Amino acid sequence: MEKLYSVKVTASGGRNGHVKSDDGVIDMDVRMPKGLGGKGGAYANPESLFGAAYSACYDGALNLVAKMAKHRIESKTTADVSINKEADGGLAIAVQLDIEIKGVEKDVALDLINQAHQVCPYSKATRNNVEVKLNLI
Repeated sequence: MEKLYSVKVTASGGRNGHVKSDDGVIDMDVRMPKGLGGKGGAYANPESLFGAAYSACYDGALNLVAKMAKHRIESKTTADVSINKEADGGLAIAVQLDIEIKGVEKDVALDLINQAHQVCPYSKATRNNVEVKLNLI
């Protein structure tokens, strides 16, 4: 595999700590959300950062497959990321991608969202490991 891009992000202090990228673009405190026993507040957490990354990557893949199919679309992808308790007591991440597409009929939009799910690197990384639901709005 040929590496095209790489970024380093360092975390210290876990879910109640700090994350910083080597290029300085990300440099922020993170905190445990209330739903997982933290104090909450106006802080990012691993799930919000993952949601931002996945939704941006997926929306890019969606626009790529639309362009390749010669469709002009406007799209918006929202990632709803959750931490769920499994039957064995462990925790698992799940994602619902809510996808809005303007410019094509519903059947074409459904085809495009499924194609994007095959192309998106985050979808590939989570496949068969994370529950991902695609929801066309």
